[in-house]
Amino acid sequence: MRYLPIDNDLFIQNRKRFAERLKPSSVAVFNSNDLMPTSADGNHPFIQQTDLFYLSGIDQEESTLVICPDVKEDKHREILFLKETNEQIALWQGHKYTREEGSAVAGIKTVYWNHEFNNIFQQLVRQSDNIYLNTNEHLRANAGVETRDDRFVRWCRIVFPLHNYGRLAPIMHDLRAVKSELELDPIKKACQITDDTFRRLLGFIKPGVWEFEIEAEICHEFLRNRSKGPAFETIVASGVDSCTLHYVKNDKQCRAGDLVLIDYGAEYANYAADVTRTVPVSGKFSKRQKQVYNAVLNVQKAAIKLLVPGKTLDEYHKEVGKIMESELIRLGLLDPKLVKKQSEDDPLYKKYFPHGTSHFLGLDVHDYGDRYRPFEPGMVLTCEPGIYIRNEAIGIRIENDILITADEPVDLTESIPREAEEIEELMRSGSQTPP
Repeated sequence: MRYLPIDNDLFIQNRKRFAERLKPSSVAVFNSNDLMPTSADGNHPFIQQTDLFYLSGIDQEESTLVICPDVKEDKHREILFLKETNEQIALWQGHKYTREEGSAVAGIKTVYWNHEFNNIFQQLVRQSDNIYLNTNEHLRANAGVETRDDRFVRWCRIVFPLHNYGRLAPIMHDLRAVKSELELDPIKKACQITDDTFRRLLGFIKPGVWEFEIEAEICHEFLRNRSKGPAFETIVASGVDSCTLHYVKNDKQCRAGDLVLIDYGAEYANYAADVTRTVPVSGKFSKRQKQVYNAVLNVQKAAIKLLVPGKTLDEYHKEVGKIMESELIRLGLLDPKLVKKQSEDDPLYKKYFPHGTSHFLGLDVHDYGDRYRPFEPGMVLTCEPGIYIRNEAIGIRIENDILITADEPVDLTESIPREAEEIEELMRSGSQTPP
């Protein structure tokens, strides 16, 4: 793997906490993601199923984790199944895990090849009353493609129709929402790579540069720092397209006087950073651009302070909305008389700030988390207010990654420049990534 080895105590502790959530006499199965085809004989780069990675650290296709805490044989309480490698596979695809390597990565003693799965699994099922299976229950999930988990659910229900079936998703959503100290290390590394990348960009952006050239600089810096690349599709939106929330064409030339909004984040060891910065293409904000920029920054600074234990995501966003409302009035974008008469369910600020303030962050860029669950220490959320004024071609979003603690929130991306004057100065001096 490109990333440096991860202490397998992370995965050992994750499995321990997971096993405590299962009913007695249960077996749980986690499958890796599929290799996704392109056309002809091509495949997209492999991306691991994040629950499997969370519990094992295994970063390879055709892998299965089985956890059966109450089975009679100790060696079968945690089992890893891997794709059997050979000289032919090594010749064409490169090195794959040996059983010893898989054991070392995951901290699991028992490792079998995949062809042994059916025999072993049937032994475990016969000793179990409950079978826990995994499905993608993320609120934004796109279920248009059948997964390895989907196929396994169908097979399992046919072969073992009389068992009780349980859902793994609620358990994993609950566990993964709170990050351990070991889990924070790769998130911080992803944030550091993202910081270095932004400083590189500040010395590169100027009138005439194409949006895709900025994207290329981002990819270059990510890859040279052991990242597989962006944690999500990069947004480089200049001019009026800075007002398009999910603009990913990145195919325009940046013009003097325009803003360019860059929403990007490095992946590191499958963990994500998610940062947005908005900078002036010419290196200096206009008076109006700076007014709007500082309004967004004021909202963000106040919003970060509100990321404390006890609040829910909905309660938090309503509080941030009130702060945004005041800034929009100061900018002359909202009429205070109309604000007093507005519908509570459809506040006027949404015309200029139409999206949520925060989302959970971790192994997935929109990570697991319950909007109704009060914030707890160990949760990591983005904080990303924005103001979008299409008729002025001004779209500004500022996004940082915040760790909730028992005391004050900790900004994991605090070192990434965000003051307007600092950005202007770094652009003027031709900022570069530290060697």
